[in-house]
Amino acid sequence: MVTPTRIHALRSSAHFALVKFGGQSLKTRRKSRTKQSRQRVGMLIGLFLCSYAVIGGRLIQYGMTSNLVSGGIRRESSRAASRPDILDRNGELLATDLNMVSLYGEPRRIVDADEAVEKLASVIPDLDWAETHKKLTSKSAFQWLRRQLTPKQQAEILQLGIPGLGFRPEKRRFYPGGATAAHILGYVDIDNQGLAGIERYIDRQGLSALREAGLTSDISLAPVRLSIDLRVQSIVHEVIANAKLAYQAEAAGAVVLNVDTGEVLAMASVPDFDPNQPSRTLPDGSVDQDYAKGLFNRMSNATYEMGSTFKSFTLAMGLDLGKITLNSVVDASKPYRLSGFTIHDDHGRGRPLTVPEVFQYSSNIGTATIASMVELPDHQAFLTRLGLLSKMKTELPEVATPTQPHPWRKINQATISFGHGVATTPLQTAVAGAALINGGKLIEPTFLPRTSVEAGASATQVINPSTSADMRFLFHWNGVKGSGRNALVPGFNVGGKTGTADKVVNGRYAKNLNFNAFLAGFPMNRPRYVVLTVIDAPLSGEKGGRLAAYTAAPMVKEIISRAGALLGVQPHFGGDQGQLLVNY
Repeated sequence: MVTPTRIHALRSSAHFALVKFGGQSLKTRRKSRTKQSRQRVGMLIGLFLCSYAVIGGRLIQYGMTSNLVSGGIRRESSRAASRPDILDRNGELLATDLNMVSLYGEPRRIVDADEAVEKLASVIPDLDWAETHKKLTSKSAFQWLRRQLTPKQQAEILQLGIPGLGFRPEKRRFYPGGATAAHILGYVDIDNQGLAGIERYIDRQGLSALREAGLTSDISLAPVRLSIDLRVQSIVHEVIANAKLAYQAEAAGAVVLNVDTGEVLAMASVPDFDPNQPSRTLPDGSVDQDYAKGLFNRMSNATYEMGSTFKSFTLAMGLDLGKITLNSVVDASKPYRLSGFTIHDDHGRGRPLTVPEVFQYSSNIGTATIASMVELPDHQAFLTRLGLLSKMKTELPEVATPTQPHPWRKINQATISFGHGVATTPLQTAVAGAALINGGKLIEPTFLPRTSVEAGASATQVINPSTSADMRFLFHWNGVKGSGRNALVPGFNVGGKTGTADKVVNGRYAKNLNFNAFLAGFPMNRPRYVVLTVIDAPLSGEKGGRLAAYTAAPMVKEIISRAGALLGVQPHFGGDQGQLLVNY
């Protein structure tokens, strides 16, 4: 039964169902609102998805791109990279790293650049005000202000409380011996990278690659041990420095070489430098050129005409090729003439000379005559075999290439026989000299420890053992009776050959300047070491003489007298030291 109340309710619902708002029914309006809301949520989700896609894409891009480094700062691994200690053969420290800090600024965080510069100048007296102010007002994010500060300076700068400044740890190379072994050790730059000498050699052996890979930061690397004996090195350095001063020379140098292993026990050249301070500036800011000259290693990186020391190689050539024997007689009674040139003797005897006398009196005529017995190609090949005409191989990067005539002519052969016309380095002259007295084996020089077994495996037989025995006799003969007498040290049986060459200046021979050398070996009954000294353009010498016998030979004498026992050579006094001198 339908009541009036029920009829009223049905009519009301039907009425409202038919009511339209803006031409739409209420039901249609609700559906429209729901659809719009869903569209807005969808758009919002789409925007978020696009944003995340952009961010993700940029992250992927950054991940695939190499690191960007500011131009003023190196990566942390490179900046604080360590270098191995360098030790001498006995474990004495030659080079090590010190922990330092460097000051940097962030210009964007500097509040008052003028005040910052003024405060920094109170701690760093030599601060460049203008340059520092320019850096602190630049638009860059980073600027180095001072590298390698002392701990005291760091503490004082921290107390200044200047915002925008910071410190970064770094390494500084320190050489306890200063200039003592400068040309062997070399030096590093401000970023602790090797620029010369053994330091550069170490980098070339893989240290640079390790640095770039970040594998040398704040770790202890195994030390590098050298063949150098610091005790002998100190003696050699002192001797040549004193000789340069006493003889008023332009330069001087010396090397001590083990004839059986090729190890360099000591080598020095002056002028030199302090590797702790490889460069100096003058008050006007320019580079001190006089100090810069000391960077040049004259023992391995300079070539010279070695004068009469080359007569050793000429006589060895004649003996080895069977052109002469120690009993041969050479006519030196008159000048040697060839191609319009005349060769004289400085200390001629005006008579025929035996081969030992040719060596003793340093006869240019006799030596040129012996050289003329050998064909040009054979002469050139012999010197090449001794390593005198090609670039020497060793650990030091600073090695010069010898010069020689192109092509060789007969007159070149004559002058080369007594040390003019070919320029080679003093170090490789010492190496070739070692081959003359060690049994005839050429052994490449090394600045790293090497045993005689290891040396023998790589040695090259360049002359016959019998020739080497003859050369030991000639070295001893000249040491006792010839120009080597000024190098004699009692008990050490020193022998050798002097060399006095006219110095080449601007491509011409200077008549009043010499380049002097002395090639020595000891003890000559069983040679263990070669000592070569050189002195460039001395203006005085022992007993007023300027020749090698009065300059280079006394240097050898002092080195051996002070270092001989340190090298393990037991002096022998009395008795017959000439057991090697068979009856020729």
